[in-house]
Amino acid sequence: MTTGSRPITTAGEKHSKDNLKFLELLSTQYPNIARASTEIINSKALLNLPKETEHFVSDVHGEYEQFLHIMRTGSGAIRNKIEDVFGNTLSAREKKSLAALVYYPEAKIKTMKQELSREDLLDWYKVSLYRLIGVCKEASAKYPRSRLRASLPSDFSYILEELLSENNRVVQKEEYYNEIFDTIIRIGRAGDFIVAMANVIQKLTVTRLHVIGDIFDRGPGPHIIMDYLMENRDNVDIQWGNHDMVWMGAAAGQRACVANVVRLCARYNNLSVLEDGYGINLVPLARFAMETYADDPCERFDIHAVDEPDPREISLNMKMHKAVAIIQFKLEGQLIMRRPEFGMDKRLLMDKIDYEKGTITIGGQEYELLDKHFPTVDPADPWQLSPAEEEVVRRLVLNFKNCDRLQEHVRFLFNKGAMYLCHNSYLLYHGCVPLNEDGSFRKVTIGGQEYQGKALYDILEYYARKGYYEQDNLEEHEFGKDIMWYTWSNENSPVYGKEKMATFERYFLAEKSLQQEKKDYYYTLIDKEEVADRILSAFGIDPARGHILNGHMPVHAKSGESPVKCGGKVMIIDGGFSRAYQSTTGIAGYTLIYNSRGLRLVSHEAFTSTEDVIEKEIDVHSSTVIREFSSRRERVGDTDEGQKMREKIQDLEDLLHAYRTGLILEKDH
Repeated sequence: MTTGSRPITTAGEKHSKDNLKFLELLSTQYPNIARASTEIINSKALLNLPKETEHFVSDVHGEYEQFLHIMRTGSGAIRNKIEDVFGNTLSAREKKSLAALVYYPEAKIKTMKQELSREDLLDWYKVSLYRLIGVCKEASAKYPRSRLRASLPSDFSYILEELLSENNRVVQKEEYYNEIFDTIIRIGRAGDFIVAMANVIQKLTVTRLHVIGDIFDRGPGPHIIMDYLMENRDNVDIQWGNHDMVWMGAAAGQRACVANVVRLCARYNNLSVLEDGYGINLVPLARFAMETYADDPCERFDIHAVDEPDPREISLNMKMHKAVAIIQFKLEGQLIMRRPEFGMDKRLLMDKIDYEKGTITIGGQEYELLDKHFPTVDPADPWQLSPAEEEVVRRLVLNFKNCDRLQEHVRFLFNKGAMYLCHNSYLLYHGCVPLNEDGSFRKVTIGGQEYQGKALYDILEYYARKGYYEQDNLEEHEFGKDIMWYTWSNENSPVYGKEKMATFERYFLAEKSLQQEKKDYYYTLIDKEEVADRILSAFGIDPARGHILNGHMPVHAKSGESPVKCGGKVMIIDGGFSRAYQSTTGIAGYTLIYNSRGLRLVSHEAFTSTEDVIEKEIDVHSSTVIREFSSRRERVGDTDEGQKMREKIQDLEDLLHAYRTGLILEKDH
């Protein structure tokens, strides 16, 4: 066994020079036998606690209301804890009311203040305090005292710790609780105390959140989701999706990525995300679009997801939509010709247009264009931006690069995210592993070298980080920026995984066959156990215990498709968080809960409103799709964290031996 590059020695082995140097460093943290021994004892105890509860979500696509509600509910985990605590002692309505209080404590308290008399409100406070303490005890049962203490709000940490602990000094516990609750109510802190307890329950119910890609695009609040994730940064990890990657590229100043981001926001009626969420100035684009496409109805560039359309605003948005789409196609053409190694020549379409006839030739066949108005395109050089377009792009890039909030969000994506994660025998990635038809890993050339499987993921992440952070090597920095666009849209990108991104065809051509985006072989072969096992092995996970979790491809539950593949070894949890997909998926997303008792894959119906949850006590209906329970509760010692703790214990035992043999001298502090 090794820890990093340092060999672990047993008590009877001679300490090497490198090992002794490591132990001397460790002794600064544990300066004597007493401190080292205490840490060993504590760590041994922690190994036997139940493992943390992990929450997995994917493809949230800016749907912040649905996302935040599912975070508050723990995908039904809080409702289950209420059921465990109260069973048949509370009515179904009382349990729903208690759940709503845990989810939205401030709003629920406000409603009760309006509905109840003062006397009834005080009674409701007391009953609610008792019930919340019961749920809080259940949620905190598996945590050590130190972890629990860190989760408690400073204003109420002492009293909450008293209430949650089994205080054997108190004989009349009910009388003890009554006195505490009466005092809290009498001094006017009941509402604040309830809010604090509800937040602690939410925090303790789910310990770690895994976001398996695509936070951005389509929905109206990716910036709100990012703010939430940053507030909970200690317990979050992210596996980048292609929609995340294109925003990361835009933040780095990659011009084609910027154009894609603005076009998608225009298409889904979310320009407010850029303007209000990130302070991106779209006035130059709007002015350019109004002047250039003044008499163009831009009918092919309609706006999705419009609830209450303002005709003038929609007309302007459609013009902006077309303007930035044409800019995007030009910039992508420039990039494809600049990077022939990307192998995307088939996506060079604007030079295949006969601008006089209004047709395009693809694969030797001529097709009529649905929109024939290209006022900024020079047929002799269709990829060249007009001077006005160049100025629009220049200003947009400056806005993206200088937006503090966006840069903060993207740095968080880099700091807490990666292309994939191996964790507790789970392999998490957003899209796929590019495969050949026979199930073997497809070889992909990046930077003049071939990569496949895990190595392909690693090299794309390496260059993405270069594209954002590199300052000394301009060539690598620029290549890294272009790789972020490649990762967004190339058929060999594991987070895209389709033959092409048929954006141009959907706008300009009626032929459905040309609009099809053929999926990677992965999506048909992943049901085969030998394929799943090969992928798990390539990423260093034991196939006998491992699971693969990915998103990206919406599961059409409405048509009977199952998110569970390969006998439960693989789960695809993109179920349609995005409203744009809910009509085809039939649901509003999948989430997975994995705790010490097993795992539960949950499907959710669409979130209606916070008011429905608080006032009507109507929760989002969630159904368990699969449930895997173990007869033996999984403990911390069974997890990756447990393995690290065992290695740390071995290090500390080595340190004890060094103290006791005089190789390292103890210190008093």
